[in-house]
Amino acid sequence: MRTTMLRWDKLTGWSGHGSDIDTANLVLYFGSREALEIEATYRQLRALAPQAIILGCSTGGQIEESEIKDDTIDAVALHFQATRVKGASRPIEDQGRSFSVGEEIGRALAAPDLAGMFVLADGLGVNGSALVAGVTSVAGSVPLTGGLAGDGVDFGQTLVGFDAPPTRNTVAAVGFYGSAIKIGHGSAGGWDVFGPKRQITRSHGNVLIDLDGHPALDLYVRYIGDEEVKKLPASALLFPLRVYDPAHPEHAVVRSVLAVDQEKKTLTFAGDVPEGWTAQLMRGSFYHLTEGAALAAKQSRDGLTTYRDRDGLAILISCIGRRMLMGQRTVDEIEAASEILGPHLQKIGFYSYGEIAPHGVSGVCVLHNQTMTITTITEAAA
Repeated sequence: MRTTMLRWDKLTGWSGHGSDIDTANLVLYFGSREALEIEATYRQLRALAPQAIILGCSTGGQIEESEIKDDTIDAVALHFQATRVKGASRPIEDQGRSFSVGEEIGRALAAPDLAGMFVLADGLGVNGSALVAGVTSVAGSVPLTGGLAGDGVDFGQTLVGFDAPPTRNTVAAVGFYGSAIKIGHGSAGGWDVFGPKRQITRSHGNVLIDLDGHPALDLYVRYIGDEEVKKLPASALLFPLRVYDPAHPEHAVVRSVLAVDQEKKTLTFAGDVPEGWTAQLMRGSFYHLTEGAALAAKQSRDGLTTYRDRDGLAILISCIGRRMLMGQRTVDEIEAASEILGPHLQKIGFYSYGEIAPHGVSGVCVLHNQTMTITTITEAAA
């Protein structure tokens, strides 16, 4: 397996570190919404890699090696030696169809030799947890990783592209097939809980209506203050919710706010917040978030077992809420992860509206928020 890194910017267009991109099997790209809306960027990338599946999305910032960029498109061309790849995409006009669209994606990619999947989805028009459940209901227990597309802190619209210019309301994925491919994964947060535990007394899918019988938005207003209320939903990313089934607290996941209805006093999250579950507010510290990124890197590199020192790729997907909180120190988590991943793995990724990976305890693929999620890929073939 070989990787070739590419970058697009307004001054130079596409530039890369190799001349053999035209033989690539797969190209992954991540870029600002504004850059992806320039029609020529996709057309030029397709010309560079005519044989490849091309998959990508808009972001809240791009990651390449130890850098974070906002106005570029960063891409990687993958050249597999003994691994087959196949892609699929589906439109999604209604968030209520997230599960069924996931089923369709899973059905399109399912096969006896399927070794793993990487999925990207509209960050505002998809219920991420329902999507993941739909994919895994068909595809089974193979590793599913990926993320929800971003739009910085604007929350205006997000784009996903599969062998075509990126558009809204799209879900796309690629499957990896055969015994040669080796995939590792890791996901960790680093947020600290605070305040009392509360019961989700009324919700509908990913819309939180009441906590302890009181309007959900009122809770946020109480903790974040009047000034931050004016910045909703972006400011709510600094105060995610930890939610879990009281019967299985060890399977807790973190949920981030994507939208606020001031009139109904409800909060819409990237994934489900089931009635009867326990919820608790969280806040972060630079140190603990950086530790979380390092832990995710260790998990994903260890997942490659004896192949951890082969050349390959690491895809880092971190939450936009982490970047908002850490500010200029965001690079700390990238550097911490990069140090653990080592020199053999090229690093690329983005800041997202939700991260997809197997749960660290249950092993079940779920939607995460406010985590650093890392997927590592290499091949056993020489």
